[in-house]
Amino acid sequence: MNRLRTRFIAAFIGVILLVVLIPLTFSLLLRSLDIAQQPPEISAVLASLPPEQAAMLETFARQYFPRQIAGFIIFGGLFGVIAGVLLARSFVRPLDKLAESARQFGPRNLSHRAKVEGTEEIQAVAQSFNEMAERLEEAETLRRNLLADVAHELRTPVTVIQGNLRAILDDVYPLEKEEVARLYEQTRLLTRVIDDLRELAQAEASQLSLNMTEVDVARLVKETAVSFQPIAQNQQIELHAELLGHIPTIQADAARLRQSVHNLVDNALRHTPAGGHILLQVEQMGSALQIRVKDSGEGMTPQQLNRVFDRFYRADPSRSRESGGSGLGLAIVRAIVKAHGGEVTAVSPGPNQGSIFSLTLPLR
Repeated sequence: MNRLRTRFIAAFIGVILLVVLIPLTFSLLLRSLDIAQQPPEISAVLASLPPEQAAMLETFARQYFPRQIAGFIIFGGLFGVIAGVLLARSFVRPLDKLAESARQFGPRNLSHRAKVEGTEEIQAVAQSFNEMAERLEEAETLRRNLLADVAHELRTPVTVIQGNLRAILDDVYPLEKEEVARLYEQTRLLTRVIDDLRELAQAEASQLSLNMTEVDVARLVKETAVSFQPIAQNQQIELHAELLGHIPTIQADAARLRQSVHNLVDNALRHTPAGGHILLQVEQMGSALQIRVKDSGEGMTPQQLNRVFDRFYRADPSRSRESGGSGLGLAIVRAIVKAHGGEVTAVSPGPNQGSIFSLTLPLR
């Protein structure tokens, strides 16, 4: 028998004894030990009896009442034990099942859930346990996916570097600047992936440092469009910025916000073919400011839209890491916008019909 059940039974018995038996015991004891303290009516009846009968009645009372009192105590104790056991089992059984569920829940059985039963309080505990289990299972799934993705993303550049270095050591490749440049490009790719992962981890842990200042979003968007003009012209893509109405300033981290817009435009350029166009729009939407990046590129299916902000996800799996990016840019955008109290969404009519990425930030 566990300690909680034992304490419950003892407490139940104690309550019975204190509330019912002890007052009754004292009352009967006083009356049995001192007949003189009986009510006047009973005293008058005893006085009218012959001395021998009165003495016999007093002796009977002194012998009978203690036995009755002892019987009451024994019966009350047994009743308390039985009732305490039954009640304790009904109260403790759900707790025992909850404890068993907690023991079964672990790295090998994260899908286990506790059965919600018992009193309202115990049901609340079971529901809280199940919610915690769901969050832990989701976190464990994300952790495993992240480890698998990181290992997959880092393996290719590391393998390339090792292979080229081995070839140089074996005199297969001469040690020339061209070969060193290729190795250097692979190290830059590694650095980019590692930096992106660090920023993403900080953002998801709510530890991303934000230097909040007054930001002129209209100017930021126009400067971003200007900085991408050479790349867009080289790819024969039209890139324009458009301000819709008065654009107020907002409190934000200018560098992080610029990084988010940069990632959205960079993503649009990678998925827009030659002859296409990209439009950056800024508009006040009620109490929020919205930045939209519209492109006439590849577009996305509903399945792709559901995963477009996931880590290491590429809508076109055939793209290489050099041409398709690290796969973390849009995930970083979502994390940065969320840290600012905003949201980012993506919509697309369908494949080859372009996409629209909307970044919404609160004005206050």
